[in-house]
Amino acid sequence: MSEEINHTRRRFFGMAAIAVAAAEFGLPVIAGAQETMASTLTLPAVKAGTHTSFDALKQIKAGVLNVGYAEAGPANGPVVLLLHGWPYDIYSFVDVAPLLAGAGYRVIIPYLRGYGTTTFHSKDTARNGQQAALAADMIELLDALKIEKVVVAGYDWGGRTADIMAALWPERCKALVSVSGYLIGSQEVNRKPLPPKAELAWWYQFYFATERGRLGYQENRHDFAKLIWHTASPQWAFDDATFDRSAAAFDNPDHVDIVIHNYRWRLGLVEGEAKFDTYEKKLAAAPVISIPTITMEGDANGAPHPEPSAYRGKFSGKYEHRTITGGIGHNLPQEAPQAFAQAVIDVDRF
Repeated sequence: MSEEINHTRRRFFGMAAIAVAAAEFGLPVIAGAQETMASTLTLPAVKAGTHTSFDALKQIKAGVLNVGYAEAGPANGPVVLLLHGWPYDIYSFVDVAPLLAGAGYRVIIPYLRGYGTTTFHSKDTARNGQQAALAADMIELLDALKIEKVVVAGYDWGGRTADIMAALWPERCKALVSVSGYLIGSQEVNRKPLPPKAELAWWYQFYFATERGRLGYQENRHDFAKLIWHTASPQWAFDDATFDRSAAAFDNPDHVDIVIHNYRWRLGLVEGEAKFDTYEKKLAAAPVISIPTITMEGDANGAPHPEPSAYRGKFSGKYEHRTITGGIGHNLPQEAPQAFAQAVIDVDRF
């Protein structure tokens, strides 16, 4: 980690002290990785939901988008790019950002295309949700911000986007934190049927493949998203105010188009854009990620996700997997912010 970081803001904890603090605050605990955790500087405990807002959002022209993003921390600090998933938004990182900013990082948290204040410059631009498009957006954002290299971290759509950035643009990524591990996919792989139980978990993807599904999501996106929150994180006791802060991001005029295209593209039901064909060809080969990586999983993730053993071989650099216990679901950064922020700091020190 950069020597610019103010180390007086952080304390050494042994594993026993971490357990005591976690018990006192009712916080999740990292299972495994004891040797690494015992030898690193540990962030102070923070309870999920402590923070409820960011400073004023910023906007910047980046490629085909005008990207809305939150920023925290010193302008000259090492940069962390945090990427949200569906159906969530930047508030997944509302407790993570202050921890990283306090440790000296410049934290950038963009709304993905189709969310929040991120909009397209032109009405004629394809409302494309394919995986390569989202990753290319983030490279355009780094270029617009004149940022050369970042630690990139995310979950769900954001985890896939982070994986793709690490695979296709490793020179722009210092290290990676990916919830649920290796999420790069391809239309060819997605054509293959899964066992019935696994197919059931993807019910919404098949719903979105129909015009009834598009209309249903258009008319009921608030209730639809809340249902996904409950099923993906069955033990997360979020309140209405927490959900409503994020649900506002789904009022973006392009949100439904992007979501529907994303899931239909995965199944090969719609085309992507030709300019991304070269990227998708590389991604279809399931490229190995070479940069330092920490993968994470919650012990109560109710969303479809691979077992860590299934993707271990996709990471060839220094690597660690962490399972976060305590009823942590799919939205790991918001449910376990200290553990997520700690992973970012630790992977930066690999």
